[in-house]
Amino acid sequence: MTARSDGRQSDELRLVKITRSFLRHAEGSALIEMGRTVVICSATVEESVPKFLKATGRGWVTAEYGMLPRSTAERVAREGRQGHLSGRTQEIQRLVGRSLRSVVELDALGERTILIDCDVLEADGGTRTAAITGSFVALYDAIQGLLQAGRVDHSLIRDFIAAVSVGVIQGVPTLDLCYEEDAAADVDLNLVMTGSGHLVEIQGTAEHHPFSTAQLHRMLDLGRQGIEQLVALQKATLDLPPDAALRGFGDDDRPGHPE
Repeated sequence: MTARSDGRQSDELRLVKITRSFLRHAEGSALIEMGRTVVICSATVEESVPKFLKATGRGWVTAEYGMLPRSTAERVAREGRQGHLSGRTQEIQRLVGRSLRSVVELDALGERTILIDCDVLEADGGTRTAAITGSFVALYDAIQGLLQAGRVDHSLIRDFIAAVSVGVIQGVPTLDLCYEEDAAADVDLNLVMTGSGHLVEIQGTAEHHPFSTAQLHRMLDLGRQGIEQLVALQKATLDLPPDAALRGFGDDDRPGHPE
């Protein structure tokens, strides 16, 4: 494998920065920068739930995702003007919603919805994984606000959650791909994992050449290492100690939710 365009080693994340409470009005918000990918994540608490949850006492966490027109080299059309969302947009916002729901006690949220908005300001690969990582900070603050206001009786977040991209480039498993690397990768994989090391989602595809089980295991190891670093940054951003641990999941405690 030739040297990466930004000089990183194959197991290095891009420079990551999370700015907490980036938006003044949102119940929770964060600006996440992963290299040149920049995403604003915000959380809004609504006192209602989708129809299928009416009269259940159960809450919901969902997400919307969009790219600003000049977040890429060529202008991206606003999907609202087209009258429908692209398949890619729908898939990403469902992924973000699924990921965040997996670490929230929905039964204790009450009949409320926490709506996460992910707006991509600059896209250079890994926008969906950056959105998940940044959205957790916004979600955490929104739920802490409910707790401080006495609207819930305990913290509803069971674990940290973050995500990162991994790929195989010229046969070498590589962490946190920028757009240039992603476009040329033989394998493209997105990994979502909790702070306690439990897998939430693996999206992996051979783009050009099939990959081996050994390469998959190496990608999972790289992804886990990257997510551990991202969770550490989440803790620092939230002013939590490095050894802070939420309740986590036991081996027989599986998060469940309808899609």
